[in-house]
Amino acid sequence: MMIETGSLGLTEEELQDVLGAAARAPSLHNTQPWLFRLVPDGIELHADLGRRLPVADPSGRELRLACGAALFNLRLALIGHGVRPLVTLLPDPARPDLVAVVRRGGSRPPTPEQRRLLEAVPRRRTNRRPFTDALVPTPARHALRRAALDEGAWLDLVTDPVQRVELGALARRAHERQMADPEFVAELERWTGYGEERTDGVPAAAGGPLPGPNATWVLRDFSGGTARAADGVEAEPLIAVLSAHSDGPREEVRAGHAMQRVLLTATAHGLAVSFLSQLVECPDVREALRRLIGGARPPQVVLRIGQGWPVPGTPRRPLTELLLPPADGPGAGELPGDAPLHADDGPGPGSTDHHT
Repeated sequence: MMIETGSLGLTEEELQDVLGAAARAPSLHNTQPWLFRLVPDGIELHADLGRRLPVADPSGRELRLACGAALFNLRLALIGHGVRPLVTLLPDPARPDLVAVVRRGGSRPPTPEQRRLLEAVPRRRTNRRPFTDALVPTPARHALRRAALDEGAWLDLVTDPVQRVELGALARRAHERQMADPEFVAELERWTGYGEERTDGVPAAAGGPLPGPNATWVLRDFSGGTARAADGVEAEPLIAVLSAHSDGPREEVRAGHAMQRVLLTATAHGLAVSFLSQLVECPDVREALRRLIGGARPPQVVLRIGQGWPVPGTPRRPLTELLLPPADGPGAGELPGDAPLHADDGPGPGSTDHHT
């Protein structure tokens, strides 16, 4: 693949590495709803609105979370090449699909923590299989909470037994409601449990076992009905709820940054993670979850975290499908004159770009 160089002063090989890292972000059913455009002085990240899931994600909230995760990886990969990213979030109201523009804000080598997170990018997986009953160590729990805080979000660990019982009941209620909706089931089946060669979605091989009859935390069947029922599913995984200041496009992209930082931190600590998306996809259940964790902030992501075994990765679209053609006309790729730019010292404490 030939990429026109010049963006951010990177070579073609370096640009491929940066975009490849961004494209390894997680997304609902592995839809990979992002596109990139190279402009003379930077990289634009666009939402691929044709990949929004209208039944599971009618507002596009989970699509924006995924784009925020891709933007986090993009920033991290740029830092790995010595580029200090300069990020403008949602810069143009006339182009709502334009999530961010990233320009060069100087040079700066990555910190040891940023290197650890960058090394975790290709190793991160969504692990839908059973975990062991080993507890998540206390230092790892502290690191996960700190990862969310470093990106302006909060990670609540649900450890109270009474809360966990209620949370499990909420998860099952949301799951049963969704599975009773033929349109939801049809959408799920379009994207998961397939056996043919594809570059998106969740293949049966990555789907994990079927949920058991009394399962609490592993409920969705991503295998297309081809796997056997789960044996030995852990009884007490660590359940974490990621919350942001509020809803809305900006906060949801920011929450995607925090989500990805938490996931990479978990990977760096050797932990396995999967999503309990049904808890935030049903509005009344999501509101009940907010009340359950006692916060005024809306929950954005619910994670199941534990000790697991290696799992295969899901496929990724080739970069040739992710690159938008150059914009035409004078001023193409430029920001409106009053759009603010924020220098970003990179993912981590002390970043001056509070939305990334």
